[in-house]
Amino acid sequence: MLYLFGLALASGLAVGIAALGGGLGQGRATAAALEAVARQPEVANRLLTFLVLGLALIESLTIYALVVSFELVHLLPKTADILKLLGR
Repeated sequence: MLYLFGLALASGLAVGIAALGGGLGQGRATAAALEAVARQPEVANRLLTFLVLGLALIESLTIYALVVSFELVHLLPKTADILKLLGR
């Protein structure tokens, strides 16, 4: 049962921690890009390309965590099977 608890906990925490890290990373990248544009407005178009690419890569890591979470959830048995195992 501890194994099942660990799987359920890991599947929830995987997405939560990845979303937190992705949000912090995107916030810092956006803040740095806005600061750079404020200092040198002429580089805004070039910087936008790199910013969008970086944000897409950061977001892809969060999506990978979601996929891993779905895979962990599929390893869990059905609720009826668990209740049968517990004798209820």
